[in-house]
Amino acid sequence: MKPVFSTLILTALAALAASPAAHAQLDNRAFTADAPGAPRGKPGILGPAQPLAAAETPAAGELRLSLRAFTFFKDNEYFNAIADGYTLFGTQLNPQLAYNPTANLRLEGGVLLWKDFGTARLRQVRPTFRATYTKGPHEITLGNIRPHLNHGYIEPLFNFERVMLRPLEEGLQYRYHGTRLALLDVWVDWQRQQYRFSNFQEEIAGGLSATVRLTPEGSPLLLTLPVQFTATHRGGQIDTIDRPLQTLFNGATGLEARYQLPGRPTALRLQAYGVGFYDKSFTYELPYKRGAGLYLNATAETRYLNVMLSYWQGQQFLSPLGGDLYQSASRTVANPGYVEPHRRLLFLRLLRDFPLGDAAALTVRAEPVYDFQQKTTDFSFGVYLNFRQEWLLGKVK
Repeated sequence: MKPVFSTLILTALAALAASPAAHAQLDNRAFTADAPGAPRGKPGILGPAQPLAAAETPAAGELRLSLRAFTFFKDNEYFNAIADGYTLFGTQLNPQLAYNPTANLRLEGGVLLWKDFGTARLRQVRPTFRATYTKGPHEITLGNIRPHLNHGYIEPLFNFERVMLRPLEEGLQYRYHGTRLALLDVWVDWQRQQYRFSNFQEEIAGGLSATVRLTPEGSPLLLTLPVQFTATHRGGQIDTIDRPLQTLFNGATGLEARYQLPGRPTALRLQAYGVGFYDKSFTYELPYKRGAGLYLNATAETRYLNVMLSYWQGQQFLSPLGGDLYQSASRTVANPGYVEPHRRLLFLRLLRDFPLGDAAALTVRAEPVYDFQQKTTDFSFGVYLNFRQEWLLGKVK
């Protein structure tokens, strides 16, 4: 393991000890909850749902069959030099067997089957394994950690499309659900393993996402302080290529407020984030070494629809894990060297989850975006079906 990556781990642990924590920009519970279509109850802090082990406390010796199914359609009608326009359309299945040797330890093993529509072949067939130990509000996971949207990042730091493009993350994760420290997620994703004489570099990602509650429970006004951090590292000492190490950091913090209107199923939510980027590499390959951004969200949560207005202002901002539209350097096929140091965008997001029983939910999202610099409007539209259910097969003595 490199000294740089050791620094990454120590930085994350120091943040864990010293800081509180973050929650999701959008209500992504249909993508993360163990029961996607179950009634939400009284709305609270949005973010990763309680793990199954904490929700049900399975007895020792239980053997279960679980199925996670995800069908997605996302059409990006983008015509700019920063982000490509394309369509993601396919389905992912993850059947698993889950066994509890003890009430606190859960072992899961199965296979991920990923099929994109429009092609006869499977895109991925990958084994999955997860060992989860739960004790009170604490959860430690080894293997396939709870990935992508479960971390609860804002989109400039973590691309929503990773739920479709990177369905698996493998490594180590610690999560905490509490009262004052409402959500905490510290994780490492080992993205590419390097071996002796490899002709490629190892790749690692990790971070911390946390949210601290500033107002007491039961208050109609919920104030929270988010702290979010990501890091990526590319390097290695046993490969055969002459390529420099790269270590990139991103962070965000700010203030979030949510007010529940008395006697009505309507709430108003405001979010303000300051976002940063820092290239800690010894040799700089990217167009910028530092960058910053301002991210503002205003949301009306109603019985029928969630409506969010988002403003992004970025200056020389880069984020290897973040959404394409927020970057100040092109990720397109046709304009690989294009840069736009100053980005100003206005998003309108129309969001709705349709429960289909406790085990399934259909999510529909429409997101037009206006570019102040180019004076153009692009949009994306998505439909997502999430299904997750478990069946108790019996007890193993």
